[in-house]
Amino acid sequence: MKKNSFRFRVSSFKYLLCCMGIVVCCFSCRQNYTPKPHSYYRIDFPEREYRIYDTICPFTFEYPVYGNLAYLIPPVSDSCWLNINFPKYKGTIHLTYGEIGSNLDQHIENIWKLVYSKIAQRADAVDEYYIIREPDVYSVIYEIKGNAASPMEFLVTDSVKHFLRGALYFSVKPNYDSLAPAIIFFREDIIHLIETIKWK
Repeated sequence: MKKNSFRFRVSSFKYLLCCMGIVVCCFSCRQNYTPKPHSYYRIDFPEREYRIYDTICPFTFEYPVYGNLAYLIPPVSDSCWLNINFPKYKGTIHLTYGEIGSNLDQHIENIWKLVYSKIAQRADAVDEYYIIREPDVYSVIYEIKGNAASPMEFLVTDSVKHFLRGALYFSVKPNYDSLAPAIIFFREDIIHLIETIKWK
């Protein structure tokens, strides 16, 4: 009799524990679960510091000390093609210079078509900014929002002789969300470059 009574107590105890476990599971987690959004690695950027670019090319400007200059073709007086490379950030500012001649409208239209017909196909929006420094520096900056190949395109001209086109590229798969901090950082360098341009 004692043995059966002990078995009854053990099975009752197990049954009670099982019921308590079910009750705890059902009523313990009443908060709405919100998944954490996907995040990206933090990017540390250097202090801004600039040096002057002044060679045979018919213009000068200031560019970041953390950028490396590389010529695409040897510089000559009427055309200069060069890159400012940022290896740590896998970014490059491409610069191509040419004399206008009588084709200013054609140069501007070519960049406009490039931005709105090709690059902007994958973009969510395109913002245009203008920088005018009297008497001879006129610039348009195209900021392309979205997963486009180039997040920024720009042109600088004196409207008479000089025409400089620039583009920011990253040698990674376009992802605007992850590249946004780098785009914002290098946008300031591009604006500084434009604001310090002087024609020879």
